[in-house]
Amino acid sequence: MKLCVLENLYGNKTLEESLSILTGLGVHTVEIGAGGYPGKAHCDPEKLLADPKALEEWLGVFKTFDVEIAALACHGNPLHPDKKTAECFDRDFRNAILLAEKIGINTIVGFSGCPGDHDGAKYPNWVTCPWPGDFLEILDWQWNEKLIPYWKETAAFAEAHGVNHIAFEMHPGFCVYNPETLLKLRAAVGPVIGANLDPSHLIWQGMDPVAVVRELKGAIYHFHAKDTKIDKYNTARNGVLDTKHYSDELNRSWVFRAVGFGNGESYWRDLVSNLRLCGYDGVLSIEHEDSVMTVDEGLRKAIEVLGPIVMTESKPRTMSWA
Repeated sequence: MKLCVLENLYGNKTLEESLSILTGLGVHTVEIGAGGYPGKAHCDPEKLLADPKALEEWLGVFKTFDVEIAALACHGNPLHPDKKTAECFDRDFRNAILLAEKIGINTIVGFSGCPGDHDGAKYPNWVTCPWPGDFLEILDWQWNEKLIPYWKETAAFAEAHGVNHIAFEMHPGFCVYNPETLLKLRAAVGPVIGANLDPSHLIWQGMDPVAVVRELKGAIYHFHAKDTKIDKYNTARNGVLDTKHYSDELNRSWVFRAVGFGNGESYWRDLVSNLRLCGYDGVLSIEHEDSVMTVDEGLRKAIEVLGPIVMTESKPRTMSWA
C-alpha cells in the first residue's frame, strides 16, 4: 500500500508548490484532478493532449519531485438531464481517459451520475424510497434507459484506451451510492466498473465500511481516506438525512472530518487490515474535506494517523511462525 493525496486540495497553488508541500510531508503518490468537480487546476487533459511539449513538461514536474500519479479524478454527472451540462462532464471524462492512456494510468475515479425522471427533466432525481410507485418507475427508467447504456458505451471506450478500472465513488445523490447499486451496475456493464471506496459517505448512511470492503472484495479499485463524524444528538432529533450547509457543523447530523476525527485509530487499523485481507493493496488517497480544520492542518493530522497504519511491505506468502 501507499499513502496518497487527492492533490486538488492545493489547487490554489502551483503544481510545483503543491508537490513540494506533499513530498515535504513524506507523500510521493498523488491522485490528480482532471476535470469535473475536482477541476483542472493542475491537469487539463484537453490542453495536455493537444501539446506534446506541454505534456512532457508537466510529467517532468512529477519526475523532479519523485512523485507517482496513481489515478486521475474526474467526478461529474455525465447523465445530467441538462444536455450541455452532461456533455461537459462526458467530454471531461473521455479526455481524462485519453490522457490516462498517454501516461500509462489505468484508473479513473468518478461518479456514476444521476439522470432526471424523464427526457425533458431539468434537474437530476435521486430516488431513495419505493413508494409511491412512481419512484420505482423512475428508477427503472433511469437504470435501463440511461445509466446502463451510457456506461456500457463509456466503459468500452475506456477499455479500448487501456483504462480497465473505472472506480465509482459510492456517493448519495447518484445512482451508485452503496455496494448493492455498484454491483448491480458492474453486473450489467462488466468488471471495468469497480469501487472507489470512500468510507465517509458510507458511515453517515449507516454502513460499516469493513462490511462493505468484504462485500466488494475483488471490485475495489481505489480508496479515499476521509472520515465522517456523526453527531448523535442532532441525529437523534432529525436522523441522518440532512440538507443543511456543510458549514453549519454544530447543527448538522454529520460532518466530514480528517482521518481519525470521526473514528479512532483502531477503527482505521481494522479498515486498512481488511482492505489487505480482501486483496486491495493500492493507495490510501487522503481527501481533505474537513471544514473544522485548515487544509494544511487537516492533511498533516490525516498523515499522522495513517502513516503508521499503512502497510508498505508486501503481504507475506507464508506465516513466519507456522
